[in-house]
Amino acid sequence: MYRGSDDPTNKDSKIEKPKKFWRIPDFFPNLDTEIQQKLLAYQTELIHFNGRINLISTRTEQQADLIHITDCVMASSIILKATEQKQIFDIGSGNGLPGIIIAVLDPTRQVIVVDKDARKMEFLKHVCSRLSLRNVNFYHDRAENIDANLIHCAVSRGFASITKAILALRKPCAVGAEYFHMKSDSWVTEIAQIPTQVCSFWEPSLIGEYELPLTNAKFSIVLTKKIL
Repeated sequence: MYRGSDDPTNKDSKIEKPKKFWRIPDFFPNLDTEIQQKLLAYQTELIHFNGRINLISTRTEQQADLIHITDCVMASSIILKATEQKQIFDIGSGNGLPGIIIAVLDPTRQVIVVDKDARKMEFLKHVCSRLSLRNVNFYHDRAENIDANLIHCAVSRGFASITKAILALRKPCAVGAEYFHMKSDSWVTEIAQIPTQVCSFWEPSLIGEYELPLTNAKFSIVLTKKIL
């Protein structure tokens, strides 16, 4: 799911229609060739299965390399630098964004993709087999049903508002757990909407911002840390 009103494909965006649709080597020239190949294979599978499973908005297919892959590479790079945790839960993973990207970028991290949708979970298993990813595990259930205090690091993209997300993970997250949220510039409003009593358990902070290439779309990484 694309986040907020900053979709570069909307009619008010400054983005120009690209002449090609795989620009990762241009956006990230220092990215390892093997990683680039895995990202391309992932995008190919994402688009191939989209018509059957509704993984991404059809209007973002043409520019999936920018709107989905590049977005998650930039966000994941910030998150991976911000945490030392070796196990990361992708909550409401669905299409695998950003969990699959994190697993590709850093094979030393163990990623657990969490989703209640059986068809999407089967897609994620297929993708991991296709990409030979051995650092991904699968949790087919609601996030709320994860064992208590099991999560020490989590990430979400398009899962829910920050308030709903941290309420869902209150039991599974241990004290000190880091929960990273990929958000548009509306994150300030979402933080302001967190009920006072919930803030007694979670401490929010902005840890990074980035702008997608070729666009005026700006995004943020918000960390909520469980303090009680």
